[in-house]
Amino acid sequence: MLTKDQLAAGVKSGEFDTVVVAFTDMQGRLMGKRVDAEYFVETSYEGESTEGCNYLLALDMEMDPVPGYQMANWEQGYGDFDLVPDFKTLRRIPWLPSTALVLCDVAWHDGKPVRPSPRQVLRAQIERARKLGFEPMFGSELEFYLLKETFAEAHARNYTGLTPSVPYILDYHILATTYDEPFIRAVRNGMKGAGIQVESSKGEAWPGQQEINFRFSDALTMADNHVIYKNGVKELAHLNGCAVTFMAKPDHRWIGSSCHVHSSLWKDKRNVFDGESETFKQYLAGHIAHASELAIFLAPTINSYKRYAAGSWAPTTLAWGHDNRTCGFRIVGHGQHLRAESRIPGADVNPYLCFAALLAAGLHGIEKKLELPPEFKGNAYESDVQRFPHALRDAITEMEGGTMARQAFGDEGSTARSLSSRARRAASAARRRCCSRAKARACASPTWASRRARRPRQSAGTRSSSRRTSAIQRASRPCTPKPRSATAGSTSSTTTPASCRRTTIRS
Repeated sequence: MLTKDQLAAGVKSGEFDTVVVAFTDMQGRLMGKRVDAEYFVETSYEGESTEGCNYLLALDMEMDPVPGYQMANWEQGYGDFDLVPDFKTLRRIPWLPSTALVLCDVAWHDGKPVRPSPRQVLRAQIERARKLGFEPMFGSELEFYLLKETFAEAHARNYTGLTPSVPYILDYHILATTYDEPFIRAVRNGMKGAGIQVESSKGEAWPGQQEINFRFSDALTMADNHVIYKNGVKELAHLNGCAVTFMAKPDHRWIGSSCHVHSSLWKDKRNVFDGESETFKQYLAGHIAHASELAIFLAPTINSYKRYAAGSWAPTTLAWGHDNRTCGFRIVGHGQHLRAESRIPGADVNPYLCFAALLAAGLHGIEKKLELPPEFKGNAYESDVQRFPHALRDAITEMEGGTMARQAFGDEGSTARSLSSRARRAASAARRRCCSRAKARACASPTWASRRARRPRQSAGTRSSSRRTSAIQRASRPCTPKPRSATAGSTSSTTTPASCRRTTIRS
């Protein structure tokens, strides 16, 4: 980490020439500007802020402005807000020459915080916990896929037929992970140089899947480290001629990538969960009671829900159990290390919103003294325990039908309402893109064109009847992938149309 004085001295000596001034958008991506280091010291140390367009909190994944937001819209002209540096996050970025980075809080020009911005959403829940006498501590375990193609090559391939770094399952495998060690070591050392305490790295449950873990910390610091790490891994991949993806389910044949979130509450530097206290039970009861209502915070995209399948290491129920990886909530550790691990979030989450949701649910459980249901023992995949929402549309319904999220995050311009609306628009846009791409491919097919040319004209009644019959036949027919010849980079001799298999690999 850097102090303001250290940065100023480094600028004077020529050690630093660039400062990345960044905040996190709703998708969890770093947004901002690269500022000349000398100019940054001259201005920001005097209280001046960098400005950014407020549409940055009202974008979809494709960077298109989405209508309907109260805080940013065409009617108000998409003005600016201020990026106010939090100098406690100031650090060097070792993998970028002469570069430092600082994370910012987003504020209006009168100094008031932009409440729906993700970092402010988490700050509000942390303050709520502190009023109850608790300091929330979090840790996130992010999984990702390391791919042999570059980002440009993956784009050129339409994100299909990509090659995992190692052709077999890496889970805890020392020899297999040695093949990727030059890159993974660069990530570990780079993050350590950026002030993030590294614990370990390991292979995960599918070819090319990796996990690097960091020491737990207070909730805000952990979320900050999470976004810096996630952005940094992508930058390091680009610099090393490969690609990574944090998509929850980048390919229907692959195990999904999770973001297991560990949390506990501390008071006077002691973990109050110790001994499975009443506070612990009520906190966990809040998670179970409200996970469905807060599903959009934990699984924000259509692709997120493709990860939840029996026997996939991703949970399907809201069961809890001690050291049971089939449950949605796994209790791990002992004594001062006791904590709740939520196995529901995927690697595509925005950590600020995810942590805020879990904290809000847990605090609600404490405030309402909710009763913890019995522990589940056995295979939760085969149980009748309540299921987590199966699809984004179900999550939207749960959110809009609930009340806890609005109570926790506020109703006027609320984050909960914004996320629900954004999810609806994103789902609709994704369906339109999927249909238009499928139609374009069909229209471009010579076989389709010649078949259409040969088809005899039908009356409207005959055509309608024929369509109904075809629809019934399609619905009753199993969806079997068509065989294809093996090609370089493919991992199987069968495939599924890209429009069905994935949405975007940019998470």
